[in-house]
Amino acid sequence: MLIIPAIDLKDGHCVRLKQGDMEASTIFSEDPGAMAKHWIDQGCERLHLVDLNGAFAGKPVNESAIKSIVSAIGGKIPIQLGGGIRDLDTIERYLDDGIDYVILGTAAVKNPGFLHEACYAFPGQVIVGLDAKDGKVAVDGWSKLTGHDVIDLAKKYEDYGVSSIIYTDIGRDGMLTGVNIEATVALAQSLLIPVIASGGVTNLDDVRKLCAVEDEGIIGTITGRAIYEGSLDFAAAQALANELSPNAR
Repeated sequence: MLIIPAIDLKDGHCVRLKQGDMEASTIFSEDPGAMAKHWIDQGCERLHLVDLNGAFAGKPVNESAIKSIVSAIGGKIPIQLGGGIRDLDTIERYLDDGIDYVILGTAAVKNPGFLHEACYAFPGQVIVGLDAKDGKVAVDGWSKLTGHDVIDLAKKYEDYGVSSIIYTDIGRDGMLTGVNIEATVALAQSLLIPVIASGGVTNLDDVRKLCAVEDEGIIGTITGRAIYEGSLDFAAAQALANELSPNAR
């Protein structure tokens, strides 16, 4: 089970939002590269980046900060990146810059043809982020709920060839209220590709609960506010995950 630190980028800084609200952001670091190195020193084995400005603008905004993170990491661990990726040229540029996986969210839902093309052009390097509330998918920075069922969409994307699904319960993200284990397991059980949980990881009990269902196809969890505010010790969390699932890594 991978415990994956999130570095959310806004105006070149590392921040966290509450439930996707750009006005409710907290700055945790003004040096993204140093923050990335910090998590590697703590035992991080994959990093999750989000260009928050890009997600709202529909185009890359924090590229300089992203490049500083790639440079700081130096290829030691895989990096996955989402936010503002709307065309194949942007994907190619990010992969050339050293990003390992690109994450498509709103673009995948609104333009499935683009997702299909991306999976064909960059096999094994496209992840879809599905943000959902009560089983329905949200888009546009969580501001709009669609009528799409999260499991139905995920199955369609699996057929396209996405490498994995990041599932976020948007009612819990950034709120430190625990993971929606039931919904995450239901999604993982419906797919052959792995699922990465996101939203609500608060403490070591959440890590234990996720490790207990790892065999269902959940390979990791993304955590942000909890590790920045201190309710979750990242190094302890990854060590616990390694202890509970030594053969699954």
